[in-house]
Amino acid sequence: MAIEIRPGTIFEDVRTIVGPKRPDATVCWCLSYRIPSKQNVELRGTARGDLVQELVKQDPPPGVLAYDDGDVVGWAAVHPRADTSFSRNRRIPHVDDLDVWCVWCIRVRPGHRGKGISRHLLKGAVELARSYGAPAIEGYPVDNQGAKVDLTMAYVGTRKLFEDAGFVKAADTGSVLNGFPRVLMRLDLR
Repeated sequence: MAIEIRPGTIFEDVRTIVGPKRPDATVCWCLSYRIPSKQNVELRGTARGDLVQELVKQDPPPGVLAYDDGDVVGWAAVHPRADTSFSRNRRIPHVDDLDVWCVWCIRVRPGHRGKGISRHLLKGAVELARSYGAPAIEGYPVDNQGAKVDLTMAYVGTRKLFEDAGFVKAADTGSVLNGFPRVLMRLDLR
């Protein structure tokens, strides 16, 4: 298995990982933290997919994709925090005034899980942020202390995943997901 990480610029591949089976379904499309809450609630029908199709054309792209032998198998959303709802989130603190990037969603397709693809995606997210001059990158994973995390809530990652990638805990948060507290993990890129 040779996993390749590429910027998320191909709409069809992003749709394969985060899009719904029905184009008009109201599902996340990895927009919940990327756009303001009011805009997110107002998107109906195919508007979500249409917005993602526009985002993948922007520079920087909205995330990175993982490929296994040419097949898209994973996604990580990464972007400057200022362009996300984390810039205003009262439960996720700001530890300083750096223009940090954040990674908030890591998804691996069924049938490809348990093969370390999340590690590749997180490393790719770090490299994308670094290539755009980010001084640091943050994630907000659950601190599950080894306990099983429901797959529908595992998209934020675990503290261990981030620690294994060199991130350190920078702060506690007021956020809880799947019964687990979320922690602010940070990697300095300077």
